[in-house]
This record gives sequence, C-alpha cells and structure tokens, in this order.
Amino acid sequence: MSSDQLLAFETDCHLFKDCGFEAPSVWSFIFDPLFVVGGVEFNKPMLLALLGTFLILAFFWAAFSKPKVVPGKLQMVAEAGYDFVRRGIVREVIGKKGEPFVPFLVSLFFFVWMLNLWALIPLAQFPVSSVIAYPAGLAIVVWATYMTVTFKTNGFVGGIRNLCVPGGLPKPIYVILTPIEFVSNIFVRPFTLAVRLFANMFAGHVLILIFTIATWYMLGTVLGTVYASASFVLTIVLTVFELFIQALQAYVFTVLTATYLSQALEEAH
Repeated sequence: MSSDQLLAFETDCHLFKDCGFEAPSVWSFIFDPLFVVGGVEFNKPMLLALLGTFLILAFFWAAFSKPKVVPGKLQMVAEAGYDFVRRGIVREVIGKKGEPFVPFLVSLFFFVWMLNLWALIPLAQFPVSSVIAYPAGLAIVVWATYMTVTFKTNGFVGGIRNLCVPGGLPKPIYVILTPIEFVSNIFVRPFTLAVRLFANMFAGHVLILIFTIATWYMLGTVLGTVYASASFVLTIVLTVFELFIQALQAYVFTVLTATYLSQALEEAH
C-alpha cells in the first residue's frame, strides 16, 4: 500500500507534528480480493453481502420453520418485522392487491437494512450499499419487476399507456408530458432509486471516517486531546444518527418500490 493510501490512524501522524491530516479517500471504498473461487474474486463488500443474505435467511428460517400459535421471542420479532412491511408499507401504499408482493418487499427491506447495518458492526464497519454496484443491482431488480408487472397487468399497449399517458388531462398537454413520463419511468426512476441509497450511505460513512480519523490525529498534546474529545463525541453522535438513517433508507427504498408496483397494477386510462 502506497503512502497516499494510508489513513491518519494507520500512521503516527498527529496534530502539531508537522504532518497533514490524511482525510478519507477513494481507497476507503476499494478493497483487495480476500479470496478467489472459480475465477471470481471476493472482496470485503461481496463477502458482507453474502453473509448478510445468509443471516437474513437463517433468521427467518429459525423463526418460521416451526411456527407456534403462541410465538416465542424469535418468532415474535420476525412476525413484527414481517407485519411492519405488510401493514405499514404494502397495505398503506398498494392495498389488498399488493398481498402477492409482500414476500418480495419484506426481503428487499431487510436486505437493504442489513447492507446498511454492516457499517456499525465491529470488524465489518463498512456499509455495503456505499458501493454503487449494490444499490444499482437492487434498482435493476426493482425496475425489472416494475416493468414485468406493468405489462403483465395491462398488456403491451396498455402498459405503454400506463407508463407514459396519465389520465384526466387536456390532450394538448400530452405532447409535452408523454415523453417526460417515458424518460421518468423508464430511466430516471431506477437511477434515482439507486443513487439515493448509495449517496446517503456513502456520505454517512465518509463523515464517520472523518471524525474517527480526526480523533486519532488530534491526540498527542493536552490541547489536541481536548479537540480529540470533541471529535470523539461527534463520532458517537453521528453513529447514533447513522443508525436512524440506515433504517430510514431501507424504508424509503421499499416504499418507493411499493409505489412503483402500485402504479404498475393500475389499469391504463
């Protein structure tokens, strides 16, 4: 690793020691392969994504493999999470016709949340969704589902009308509105869905890194320790705030997906 890839806490660099503050850079989000399987290189984010998938599957399998009328603690927690998505998102956004999509949206919510939570789990300490490939992959899955449901519900012509021709407007407006709706629904929606999740997790991780590194950097003198203490307090505050943002972004991602599916299920005007 070259010197420009080192962070401040990886060196003996401190305030008042004639060395500059090494802020987080692109190297904070690039990882060398940990191992190779069948020619596929697995790095830290990939491993965390796979481990997160396994943990979610194991959790729900353990909770529901032998369900009881009087649920135990694990089943009660799993039922609460499932019911939160089913009632709080699917029923509120789509209605009863969204019932077939409950498993998909429950899986999406918990998977996105797990990708985000890795940022605060010891030894992992990295939000997988801060790597654009993962939000982009999820957005493609959502977009493909959205398109499939749209055309399956309305047919080809009806699906095009559903995507591009909102009803109840004066006909001259459609000359301008139809291409805007086409670009918005086909291209902008998956793009913004991915970027919203990525940008929030990327920014949150960078902020926590900055104040964590600053805490180390400012140690070494009495005055520096005062600065370091303030930086450490801000690190704790940001970490707690990040817990809220992680859950919120999983919720927003799932609600937007439910909104798209609700539109897909509407009959073309």
